[in-house]
Amino acid sequence: MKSRIHPVSRPVVFRDRAADSAFLARSTVDSAKFTEWEDGNTYPVVDVEISSESHPFYTGRARVLDTAGRVERFERRYGGAVRPLR
Repeated sequence: MKSRIHPVSRPVVFRDRAADSAFLARSTVDSAKFTEWEDGNTYPVVDVEISSESHPFYTGRARVLDTAGRVERFERRYGGAVRPLR
């Protein structure tokens, strides 16, 4: 690897405001805010809107779309009027 062209990777605390949770990970993101972590060290903190703690896919609150009903409604509305492209 070439020297001095890669960003510095360091531990950063990511704080999810929606779920009121935080996790420590390595990142190249820089922040002016700092927080004290559970291990007693001070780390830069980055506030995020959504993470795996609050995302519906990971929490099990995801909605399942009724695709079969949508296709049936389309078929009723347009019937055989729409021909596939060749």
